[in-house]
Amino acid sequence: MSATHEVANQVPPMAGHDPIAGDTVLAEACVRHADAATLESLAGLGRLAGSERAQEWGRVANENPPKLRTHDRYGHRIDEVEFHPYWHELMRTAVENGLAGAPWRADDDGNRHAHVRRAAGYVGWTQVEMGHACPTTMTYAVVPALRRTPELAARYEPGLTSTTYEFGLVEPGSKAGLIAGMGMTEKQGGSDVRANTTRAVAQPDGTYRLTGHKWFTSAPMSDLFLVLAQLDEGVSCFLVPRVLPDGSRNMFHVQRLKEKLGDRSNASSEVEFDGTAGWLVGEPGRGVRVIIEMVNMTRLDCVLGSAATVRAALTQAIHHSRHRSAFGALLVDQPLMQNVLADLAVESEAATALAIRLAAAVDAGESAFLRLAGAAAKFWVCKRTPGVVAEAMEVLGGNGYVEDSGLPRLYRQAPLNSIWEGSGNVIALDVLRAMGRSSDTLAAVSAEIELARGVDGRFDDAVKRLHAELGEPDQLPFRARRIAGLLALCLQGSLLLRHSPATVADAFCASRLGGDWGAVLGTLPAGTATDKIVERASVPPV
Repeated sequence: MSATHEVANQVPPMAGHDPIAGDTVLAEACVRHADAATLESLAGLGRLAGSERAQEWGRVANENPPKLRTHDRYGHRIDEVEFHPYWHELMRTAVENGLAGAPWRADDDGNRHAHVRRAAGYVGWTQVEMGHACPTTMTYAVVPALRRTPELAARYEPGLTSTTYEFGLVEPGSKAGLIAGMGMTEKQGGSDVRANTTRAVAQPDGTYRLTGHKWFTSAPMSDLFLVLAQLDEGVSCFLVPRVLPDGSRNMFHVQRLKEKLGDRSNASSEVEFDGTAGWLVGEPGRGVRVIIEMVNMTRLDCVLGSAATVRAALTQAIHHSRHRSAFGALLVDQPLMQNVLADLAVESEAATALAIRLAAAVDAGESAFLRLAGAAAKFWVCKRTPGVVAEAMEVLGGNGYVEDSGLPRLYRQAPLNSIWEGSGNVIALDVLRAMGRSSDTLAAVSAEIELARGVDGRFDDAVKRLHAELGEPDQLPFRARRIAGLLALCLQGSLLLRHSPATVADAFCASRLGGDWGAVLGTLPAGTATDKIVERASVPPV
């Protein structure tokens, strides 16, 4: 067969880079909030994340979603989910590198940067494949909530904070490492967990029996779950293991796996409880307060995961532009493309800087700051992600719309973090709730913002607008989204003005805070040093 043409002007695959140390913004944030040794400790994970091998794990795991096996060959109910072997490679890597519960154990070891280290590793590693981040996140997030009942924490925390990945349903106390999940959402309630109808009944032996149906329970092959159910005192929180202390299976019927837009490598399920054994966590009727400890941590990972998604899309866009020519020049050298890439880079830098700052607040015990800043960041960074990924896809043109590029997978994944753990309205109203319940939260966030006052007039004007928005309490719920977004932008502006190059901070203030921001990305004002911004955002080969 004769050749019809010579292939030219095609972009080579991107492999052999380090999305942690090679990402200047992420590396700087890690060193700023921790130290150089912390960044160096992630060197092996970073090199693996950028390797062809890990990229293959992510692609194949996504293309081979989990399968539900309700019964064995003899008709016995087993309720197990099978995953592709590459899923387990992804999970094993995450757990062994301390991206699950290990930072809480590190608190006892005197590692005061454990959560920043974990956050930087999470941003780099989850760019390989986002689905396995869900059980990784829930295992991380369950520990502070479980500590509301010290005897349960003492029993399960060693496994939850382990760096050993051990898949399979056996008695949790016999395993070297545990994975955790949660069950809050029900058909009739959604985010309104107080409308849940799952009931719990106390037993003479101190346990409870739960009966009800959970509409979303992710990672059903986890070893244990935090579950909300009703007692006479109100909504309460329970620990529900898949396998009971005597080695028998708990009643945990997986009714089906959800068919989802993205996140396809992760199993999300409906679960039926019918006399399911559980142990009370915290006080009766205070379940929402208990599980919010877990939710605050999962929301942190929503921000980290969205920053990772934006960074992955930006990396692909810059790589493509450096190797693809059009109209007689490389795309990266063409002014309008530089504007687009630089705007994407500014968005990514702002998201990453804020995400790692939130993780530093965990290390520092800044609970008031994290409560409000975390909610605002979750609203804004996650809400921005789908549009950013779509713009990056457009940089690749038709090639970006083809599965081989990896951009469609990122695009399907992009909306998830804005929905998970409270969609836009829920989170925006939670921002108001966080400000209203304690003056400490607003004071802590305001103090962070004020650190950059006087550096840039456009930033100062934005802070004044924020205070003006907060000065009309009658209309706060109607303007909750506007307030949450402006609060996040002021936080990002403060961080960039203090820690980023002047070219990046100026571009951010001119576009995001200056009042002349275009409706689409790629509308930075004339005179912006776009070439320097793009160069800063480039990830070199290892």
